[in-house]
Amino acid sequence: MSDVSAPASMDGRRILIVEDEYIVAEDLRRELVSQGAEIVGPAPTVSRALALLAGEAAIDGAILDINLRGEMVFPVAEALLAQSIPFLFSTGYDTQSLPPAYAEVPCCEKPFEARRCAELLFR
Repeated sequence: MSDVSAPASMDGRRILIVEDEYIVAEDLRRELVSQGAEIVGPAPTVSRALALLAGEAAIDGAILDINLRGEMVFPVAEALLAQSIPFLFSTGYDTQSLPPAYAEVPCCEKPFEARRCAELLFR
């Protein structure tokens, strides 16, 4: 019997990272690149993330920090949902406090291992 929980390959996938903490963004970037992904960003603000989404060629997935220096990332989540692009949240918040519209979105709770977060993205 095959392992249905094995993560999909990251080879050539374009992943948007939306994160305002440099070290966290760099850890994610490094991990995803090591798995073959191409990185878009990192974007430290909602406006930068939306600009990257509007201006970039196809984005295959995204990892979104929920709170970007006091600005909530939900407008980016809405744009991703509208384009049917898979994403997950990375957060230090209790995931029970997410709005109901995002109840099914996977979350990586900080502190997390970048590899684990990458595995959840395309599961």
